[in-house]
Amino acid sequence: MKLDIYKRGQGKNTRLCSTFGVGIIVAVGCFQLYKKMQATDLDLWSQTMIPAGLFVVLAFLIFWLTNKPAIADFLIAAEGEMKKVSWSSRKEIMVSTFIVIVVVVFMASLLGLTDLSFSMFFAWLLS
Repeated sequence: MKLDIYKRGQGKNTRLCSTFGVGIIVAVGCFQLYKKMQATDLDLWSQTMIPAGLFVVLAFLIFWLTNKPAIADFLIAAEGEMKKVSWSSRKEIMVSTFIVIVVVVFMASLLGLTDLSFSMFFAWLLS
């Protein structure tokens, strides 16, 4: 297992963010394992070192996977495509968000009114 970084400098942000994201998930999982192991009758050294060892092994696995040529090339290409995206301006996002909120409130009101009228109709029909 080589510890060289494949295509150093290319797709750096995507690879770092992916690595940190998966690393956080692994860290939370190992911490949960540590908390579960506290309920067992193992000694403190075992309760601590098993999750820590698992974290180290999984950290090396994550590093190896993000530097595997097929995965690294995918992440490099993904970062390249993200640079080509035409992002909306702040004003466009604000207007679009406002429209979505207005439509959601309108549809919720319409659905609530329909539900109320049906319930009143069937209450009248059954009485």
